[in-house]
Amino acid sequence: MMQVHPNSRNVIPGRVFFTVDFRHPDDAVLARMDAALREGVERIAGQIGLETELEKIFYYESVRFDVACVASVRAEAQRFSYSHRDMVSGAGYDACYLAQVAPTSMVFVPCVDGISHNEI
Repeated sequence: MMQVHPNSRNVIPGRVFFTVDFRHPDDAVLARMDAALREGVERIAGQIGLETELEKIFYYESVRFDVACVASVRAEAQRFSYSHRDMVSGAGYDACYLAQVAPTSMVFVPCVDGISHNEI
């Protein structure tokens, strides 16, 4: 998401607000990604004399689902000869909260033509 001010195609903006969404199953990798972004922004902005302000506005810790539940889903997919693969999701589904109190896994089902979360 970007908000450019002024938002005109023929004016160099004086202010830009944008967000960066990092997703990875390993918190240490997320920390390295954050550090690399901060270093890069500081270096590039410093080279051209820009002021910057970076603020972390939200952070999800990585969620590890129950190994037995995940294995069960995988085994049933194999039993019915469904194509399958393990996936990592960075979204904050209800299962992420449920996993804090009960063994949990998730099942993702492919959408027609890859279109998901879309009113069409």
